[in-house]
Amino acid sequence: MRDFFNILKENDLYVRDNHNKTNNTYQVNNSVIEFFSVDDHAKLRGARRDILFMNECNNTSYESFNQLEVRTKKRVYLDYNPVSSFWAHEKVITRPDTAFLKTTYLDNDALAPEIIKSIEARKSDVNWWRVYGLGEVGMLEGLVLSNFVIVDDMPTEYKWKAYGQDFGFTNDPSTLIDVTYANGELWLDELLYDRGLTNGDLSNKYKDIGLNRRSQIIADSAEPKSIEELHRMGWFIKGAHKGKDSIMNGIDIMKRYKINITKRSTNLIKEFRNYTWQSDKDGNVINKPIDRFNHGIDAVRYVCLNKIGKPVGRINAYA
Repeated sequence: MRDFFNILKENDLYVRDNHNKTNNTYQVNNSVIEFFSVDDHAKLRGARRDILFMNECNNTSYESFNQLEVRTKKRVYLDYNPVSSFWAHEKVITRPDTAFLKTTYLDNDALAPEIIKSIEARKSDVNWWRVYGLGEVGMLEGLVLSNFVIVDDMPTEYKWKAYGQDFGFTNDPSTLIDVTYANGELWLDELLYDRGLTNGDLSNKYKDIGLNRRSQIIADSAEPKSIEELHRMGWFIKGAHKGKDSIMNGIDIMKRYKINITKRSTNLIKEFRNYTWQSDKDGNVINKPIDRFNHGIDAVRYVCLNKIGKPVGRINAYA
């Protein structure tokens, strides 16, 4: 609000009589601009508006956005610095009625040369520069897998393809990930990420997705009953051969390759951005990942363990 009024005054556009300081409103012709904080719940559930602008919306809740959006007639604008993935990435940007525009300091014609110099002097701080310099989503400290990029689609030509299946039901989702090896890189596409699915439901999902009886599915070997039931339904599915230290071995394999994730794989992207190492009581990172944000990643890991294998000397031996 202070910036808004300072800009008006600097450009000789400020009219004192148009400014209601009690209500934090400013009138321009027949329009009224109102400023309010989202911790004012009466405002969230109060009057309607034509246009909503949420500044630094990553500091607000998705519920606040919902309350405001349903009371907005024409258009909603959200702005934020992408410090990390949050509700807008998962629930708003993916909507068909939403347009996404990424801007950086280079798009700001009014930025003083001194500020530009100060921003560019911080390029050595990789995560800071990623967020505030390049406008890319930042990453948490201690990220297990940082070797990934977001891509538009999967390659049409490849060396091999398999589907990783992790089982869930009530609390955890069942996940199916297309894992493709092409051009010396791994390509991932989220095909299924849902709860409450029986094995019969999974079989129907396979059909809906377009899998056929020759599609190779590599699943969590801790669920032999589910694997056998799906196999009897006619699917080419087998349990992953995990071996000792399978989690770390799978991670080691995945870290060897550039990983490309399709932009429609919103849940998988969220996992990669939040899958971190554990810390000891003194806050030191230890070589063990936190058992969260890993249902899709586990599905990828099963494929990597079985299609690539652990020993470094065998990284070109794709079965």
